[in-house]
Amino acid sequence: MRNSKITGLGRYLPERVVTNDDLAKIMDTSDEWIRERSGIRERRFFELGKDTTANMGTRAARMALENAGLTPDDVDFIVFATLSPDYDFPGSGVLVQRELGIREIGALDVRNQCTGFVYGISIADQFIKSGMYNTVLVIGSEIHSSGLDLTTRGRSVSVLFGDGAGAAVLQATEEENKGILSTHLHSEGKYAEELAVLDVGSSRSVPRVTPQMIEEGTVFPVMNGNFVFKHASTRFPEAVMEALNANGYTPQDLNLLVPHQANLRISQMVQKQLNLTDDQVFNNIMKYGNTTAASIPIALSEAWEQGKVKDNDLVCLAAFGSGFTWGSALIRW
Repeated sequence: MRNSKITGLGRYLPERVVTNDDLAKIMDTSDEWIRERSGIRERRFFELGKDTTANMGTRAARMALENAGLTPDDVDFIVFATLSPDYDFPGSGVLVQRELGIREIGALDVRNQCTGFVYGISIADQFIKSGMYNTVLVIGSEIHSSGLDLTTRGRSVSVLFGDGAGAAVLQATEEENKGILSTHLHSEGKYAEELAVLDVGSSRSVPRVTPQMIEEGTVFPVMNGNFVFKHASTRFPEAVMEALNANGYTPQDLNLLVPHQANLRISQMVQKQLNLTDDQVFNNIMKYGNTTAASIPIALSEAWEQGKVKDNDLVCLAAFGSGFTWGSALIRW
């Protein structure tokens, strides 16, 4: 039976490290306040003139291809997940295709925010299973720092996010019970405005951006923190259990859960609910903050590099975010 498996992983993090103490110099916050609420100690911010959403994704992709023993010419299709594209249009996927110098293959942009990489993995998996493509590059890349309200007014959201990119190469395999076992995708749009950017660039506004929007701060992300936390804490374990149940496994069978890095407290709560050990859950939000679509591939790349993901391991990816959207992927490595 034709299946898909991850054969290469890569990541790129901007060089600029921004600590909680750095943020405390420009807004009314503190290292203790941020760590207590999110577990974050520092994050990366992009360098103007050097880093873009597309070229960060390209760097992560090159690393993933190298680890897979492939060249850009081996790629049949690109799936690019981001909420912070280089342009309103075209999407960043075609920019990666250009930067990699690949022939005229297809490129699809996915706008599912924190769940974008899981959605991208699912799309790539279906393309491969159908026989349409043999090698698909899935990228998550984000530049948040240029779109955050880095003042006391915006601190409850702005202290959470960072910039970065991650990538995975999926290839066809006929190995039995290996690769992507299943993916599970969900949404609940009635809560769309609880975590969103409502004004900037909105087609509902004429003009799409006004000085008043900028002055009032409505161009920045808004989040109903407690509401989002509550729903994420419910949907995360649901998504993991859905994947496990669909394949006849229990949480104890998991070698590693790689959750979207939204909040360390959420990850710890999910770990407790599923009765997982520290060795069964990988977190790196402490170093990078929430990099939305990039968070899972960055974390998965680090976990693999550190030897925490090995051949035949059972690995689960799970995410929850704006939309609301959530989902999971279960993988036999």
